[in-house]
Amino acid sequence: MQEAAEHLLPTVQADEKDDGDDDDDYSQAEEPVLEVWNGTRTTAFRYFATLYSFTVMGMNDGAIGALLPYIETFYDISYTVVSLLFLAPFVGYIIAALTNNIIHHKLGQRGIAIIGPICRAVGFLSLSLHPPYALLPFALAVAGYGNGLEDSGWNAWIGNMQNSNELLGFLHGAYGLGATLGPLIASAMVTKADMEWYTFYYVMTSLTVLALFLTSAAFWGATGKEHREKHPSSTGSGHHASTAAVVKKPMTWLLSLYLLAYVGVEVALGGWIVTFMLRVRHAEPFLAGITTVLFWLGLTLGRLILGFVTGRVGEKRAIAIYLLLSMALQLLYWLVPNFVASIVFVTLLGFFLGPLFPAAIVAVAKLLPSDNHVSVIGFAAAFGGAGSAIIPFGIGAIASSSGVWVLQPIALAVLVVLLGLWICFPGGYRKGGLEEARRRHEPVGNDLRAVVRWLERLVRR
Repeated sequence: MQEAAEHLLPTVQADEKDDGDDDDDYSQAEEPVLEVWNGTRTTAFRYFATLYSFTVMGMNDGAIGALLPYIETFYDISYTVVSLLFLAPFVGYIIAALTNNIIHHKLGQRGIAIIGPICRAVGFLSLSLHPPYALLPFALAVAGYGNGLEDSGWNAWIGNMQNSNELLGFLHGAYGLGATLGPLIASAMVTKADMEWYTFYYVMTSLTVLALFLTSAAFWGATGKEHREKHPSSTGSGHHASTAAVVKKPMTWLLSLYLLAYVGVEVALGGWIVTFMLRVRHAEPFLAGITTVLFWLGLTLGRLILGFVTGRVGEKRAIAIYLLLSMALQLLYWLVPNFVASIVFVTLLGFFLGPLFPAAIVAVAKLLPSDNHVSVIGFAAAFGGAGSAIIPFGIGAIASSSGVWVLQPIALAVLVVLLGLWICFPGGYRKGGLEEARRRHEPVGNDLRAVVRWLERLVRR
């Protein structure tokens, strides 16, 4: 079966190397030995601290969808206005993308471990005080900056470890676990305990303060000096890659757009599922909340289970298959107007969406030298996090005039875009193709050109 599948896929040969700045991106300099997550007690402690931090981040992102209808009622506002809660973190994520590299260079991972949780705690504390609605977006922007720093920093660090597919699977599985628990706790507090929506943020503030102590203790020795020594420039100049240099790399923008689309569709589905199930599928409030819980549970299981499959199949091939299955499930979720069927489709959709983020990080880590990982992956992860603001906000704005049913076709369209972006990554569809693409200096878009040539040959026949 594997050999047959390979014959059906276009064979990708290296095109001419692009001119310009890409020459240094694919340096063939000798790479340092990859870090092992449990190689020392300190590294293991750091890894578990990031797992806890991602769990808390997931709780916040998962709960916002369950709380959205109650925030809308509390402030008596429309879909468009309440959707600003999704758009607000965009500012924070963009600033995180621009400052992540310099914080690593000056303060090291210690800076990320301190600044990130502090910003999240300040944002959550502000939300718990239920200020006038006009102040909510500012609170979420501050929290978004903290999320963006930690998201980018910990993804770049773990993406450059041994067994990174599995380790990133657990990291994002921790996020998914939090996103599963968040709406469950929030829905129970609001619908069963008759609490106001903002009481959930008392819990979030407390958990984030604990995250601050954990990550600060774990990464206290990870200073800027240590970071500069571990990640010297591949050019041999000794200077770190500036943000201006990072944004000139095609790989940076391809990964950024891919993560923006992925995070956008993930948060849009998780955020609007409750409202969709209430208004379109006419579900009971608690059952609607359970639907988003199952979506995040599927996402968590997908990251934990498929993380062990993806590396063995090959990232390019595995993610292409997961995307095609996700598109089919999204189409079924849209067209089959049955509550029970919707729950099944949503859970499976989450399962196959789960590994799409960590696998992309692993793929780029294989395509680039290690000293580019923090700069490129860090920028892209933070910039991509802005998708959690743009796409859910767009859905809310359109839903104000057309209805929340628009969630389904928009989500399907974004998945199609994701597949197109994934094809643009070099490396072909055979296992080991990413490493081969790096050795051959294959440019971004090489696989897409190969697919076009393959289709042209089919048409001529």
